[in-house]
Amino acid sequence: MTESPGRVALVTGGTAGIGLATAQALGAAGWRVAICGRRAATVERAVATLRGAGVTATGIPADVGVEADALALVSHAEATLGPVELLVNNAGILVAKRVEELSVAEWDATMATNLRSLFLVTRRVLPGMRARRRGTIVNVASLAGRNGFVGGTAYAASKHAVLGFSRSLMLEVRGDGVRVAAVCPGSVATAMLEDQPLLKADPARILRPEDVARTIVQLVELPGRALVSELDIRPTTP
Repeated sequence: MTESPGRVALVTGGTAGIGLATAQALGAAGWRVAICGRRAATVERAVATLRGAGVTATGIPADVGVEADALALVSHAEATLGPVELLVNNAGILVAKRVEELSVAEWDATMATNLRSLFLVTRRVLPGMRARRRGTIVNVASLAGRNGFVGGTAYAASKHAVLGFSRSLMLEVRGDGVRVAAVCPGSVATAMLEDQPLLKADPARILRPEDVARTIVQLVELPGRALVSELDIRPTTP
């Protein structure tokens, strides 16, 4: 959907990687951008980076898997910038461990950040989008939402669920002028991936955060009559 300059986007997990790259790309396209992250210092640095590039930006520390934090984030974004017309559910964690090594706390944290957060933030912004009969929700899923991998029992399960959530939500709201898209990247060169010794990837052969960010902006800028409900993004060289 083509969005006029100055509309408000909310990007969860917007302090690094895909989230920050998406906030930067949206800002360059004329959006006002709200972000969040778990640590105040990283939020402050990311907001400063965005503002330094001329983007109207704000952000607060928030764990969007916690209901109170998710509600506070949306309230802050709308009080500071205006109604949220684009939500990018990007917050996510990756714990790559074989199932017998995975703790219950790690499983629960993965599901809270990667899945519960989508429900909490989406549920908060959706009534306004429906009332205005305009809005876009982009859920950052993964090719791991279609395929398993060694060490991926928690992560792949959460991303399979993100696709199920996205498909169902798209059918619920498409008649109300709200579009839902799931973007499924392959491996992306981010700190989240680098921190997992079980996963080996050649940085020269995988995606970069800006590749995913540019794709999200392209989806958002499609005419309102067009809906891309799911999109896979793969490295050219496997």
